[in-house]
Amino acid sequence: MKSHTQDTPGHYHTGRADPERQLRFDRGTLLLEGVAELPVGLETWFCYDPRVDAYRAPAHHYSDIIGPLKGELARNQAPRYQRREWSCALEMTPYAHQQEALDAWWATKGRGVVVLPTGAGKTLVGLLALCRAQRDGLIIVPTLDLMQQWYALLRAAFPDHDIGLIGGGYHEPQALTIATYDSAARHIERLGDRFGLLIFDEAHHLPSEFYRVIAEFALAPYRLGLTATPERSDGKDADLPALVGPIVYRKRPEQLAGDVLADFQLRPVHVDLSPAERDAYQRALDERNAFLQANRLGLSTLEGWNRFVMLSARSAEGRRAMRAHRDARRIAHATPAKLRALGMILANHPEAKTVIFTEDNATAYEVSQRFLIPCLTHQTAIKERQDILDRFKAGSYLAIVTSNVLNEGVDVPDASVGVILSGSASAREFVQRLGRILRRGVGKQAVLYEVIARETREERVADRRRAPPDAQRKAERIEATLALFEALPPPDPDPTER
Repeated sequence: MKSHTQDTPGHYHTGRADPERQLRFDRGTLLLEGVAELPVGLETWFCYDPRVDAYRAPAHHYSDIIGPLKGELARNQAPRYQRREWSCALEMTPYAHQQEALDAWWATKGRGVVVLPTGAGKTLVGLLALCRAQRDGLIIVPTLDLMQQWYALLRAAFPDHDIGLIGGGYHEPQALTIATYDSAARHIERLGDRFGLLIFDEAHHLPSEFYRVIAEFALAPYRLGLTATPERSDGKDADLPALVGPIVYRKRPEQLAGDVLADFQLRPVHVDLSPAERDAYQRALDERNAFLQANRLGLSTLEGWNRFVMLSARSAEGRRAMRAHRDARRIAHATPAKLRALGMILANHPEAKTVIFTEDNATAYEVSQRFLIPCLTHQTAIKERQDILDRFKAGSYLAIVTSNVLNEGVDVPDASVGVILSGSASAREFVQRLGRILRRGVGKQAVLYEVIARETREERVADRRRAPPDAQRKAERIEATLALFEALPPPDPDPTER
């Protein structure tokens, strides 16, 4: 049995002369084998694993490790990805902001997050990054709709290459592959050495407990995050720099309006609850708040909300409090006054393509029946949903109503009017909905209406979205979402070293 001794902190030897040193990938980690003594400086990442008599490090530190290891390795077997001469068949003339975003990302050694509003061409930035990095690439997306959009784009851009799919019933990895977050998380232990570039579309999904392994178990030196709203209510967006890289470029919708995006206006429309609705709303709040006070709970943080959910399931009083909470939301979201306001908005824009957003299916169905408007929910069959969107894009339908389906990842290029009848407190949701109507058109003037019930939580949420950035980064982080961060790029790197 070989002895294992420690000479200095983090500096080990096995009591034998060094055989051939090699680095290889092993189930989301890096193994440094054949090493009697760990080279100085590598103890930051490597720990000795007596099970295999080798040193093990997290795979995502590959970029940090490979530099100090140069000259120390006989073989580097860790990466299976290859350098590629990606030649795009599409004529790509990026806007100034897209080129700036690409340059800022490349200046940070090809690691970082680009924040652009929906409709500002984040996908093209990703395509440009593929051509710049010249490595096997994996694009990770949250929905099958986005998988389909990326697949169509990559097939058009690289017609001579097979495009792989992982997810939606497919497991066909290729040099260029698109995967859903769910599927990538399940398979990254085996595929983490296959790609030199990871592109995280809607990158705010990544820091979740389940999805973060995609970044942690992959050794890809190049990483690009794309999102309109990186902030998360749980604060885990603070992990994005470690998983992907820092925010390297950011633009708000108003900075691109009239040039890249359509000019737009935000118009709040306030409505009043009826006296009966007001009384019912207040009774529901009183019952909920009594339970919160008795249990010393607050709903201003995610932790407080989670405790409320947990305690509500433990007693009849808790269940009544949760029911009261939902009743209050339902009253504010679905008051008939909102439907009357919607009717006036539709009458004022009789020829405009309009998307109506609701928080719940019941309201969406009621709008659909009242105004004879096609409805999209998560229950809508795939073929029916595509048919509705095709007819909407062709102009056969001038309006559609949806409950969250169109918030993210669905291309609705021709809509010019948006109506928010109800929604969550999330600024991400608000920005995503705004983005549905911001795609540029000749002479286009986009309008987003937010119908708000007076003297309800909706009014407070809308006010918070218009407040200055919150330095304390509260749980909802609404202010931070709309803040402008302009990062100064560091000196140009030498990307040929990787």
